[in-house]
Amino acid sequence: MFDRVLITSGPTVEPIDPVRYISNRSSGKTGFHIANEAKKRNISEIIFITGPTCYLPSEVRCIKVETAMEMRARVFENIENVSVVIMVAAVSDYKTPTYFPHKIKKNSEKMTLELEKNPDILLEIGIKKKDNQILVGFAAETENIFENGKRKLAEKNMDLLVLNEISKSNPGFNVDTNEVYFLTPGEIKKLPRMNKSDIAVNVWDKIFDIARDKKIYERQF
Repeated sequence: MFDRVLITSGPTVEPIDPVRYISNRSSGKTGFHIANEAKKRNISEIIFITGPTCYLPSEVRCIKVETAMEMRARVFENIENVSVVIMVAAVSDYKTPTYFPHKIKKNSEKMTLELEKNPDILLEIGIKKKDNQILVGFAAETENIFENGKRKLAEKNMDLLVLNEISKSNPGFNVDTNEVYFLTPGEIKKLPRMNKSDIAVNVWDKIFDIARDKKIYERQF
């Protein structure tokens, strides 16, 4: 049995000025269900690091953050001796290098906003991952989904990538159902459309399968 798992959830928020920010459409529903399913499997310590969302599971160690940098700091403060890391959060890829302390006024018809990259938290975890850890990532793609998914799986040293194809028929965000693919180093598996709570069940089933394949239960965490 896994003693300690870390789950990230929700969006991150990158402030521009006191009233504006950069974010994304993530609701935090999937991460919420992943944490609840972990509780059902009697995992003793669940560290839940989340951006702004109303979907907050009970009876877990909940750490609230806003920005990608805050999420990165909290992840690496808590990742030691974690058996499974599940990165469900939709972390903003970019942020403004400068925070404007006062509201930006509408002084012209156009405005150019400079952006800089945020750290790739999942990539950093993959580089530092131990042999007795399982790393699960989530990705949303709109084109070349398998090419992009396989590249991410390999580059970030993941054991499982839950791949979501965003389309009109499968919006993915702010809905209760989703249609996803499971990518592992040796397999692509399509799951039928189902409730996000059922996706969480399938994710945990797959994690336990991976643990058995890697004989992780025979090792000390």
